[in-house]
Amino acid sequence: MGLGLPMTTRTERTGELLRSGRFPLPAARNRLRGIVTDVVRDGVMAQMESTTGPYRVVSLMSREATDQLELQVGVLAEAMIKSTDVVVERHAAG
Repeated sequence: MGLGLPMTTRTERTGELLRSGRFPLPAARNRLRGIVTDVVRDGVMAQMESTTGPYRVVSLMSREATDQLELQVGVLAEAMIKSTDVVVERHAAG
């Protein structure tokens, strides 16, 4: 699971990064900076919506992550998008 390394190796590597202050950059290629326009939280999950230029970005995440990031309407946030999912569109007949 994870990096293909034993848990002790991953833990040691994380410790090294924390001590050095150097962190690897996320591999996400698409970064969209925008303003948070809505946050809806429930017991476990949360939905965050932001506006980036003419685009609307909606993200589902754990409530814990939303709370840790202190996401609320009006704050600046950056959505990093890395996906292997397929987008399904529906076109009108004719």
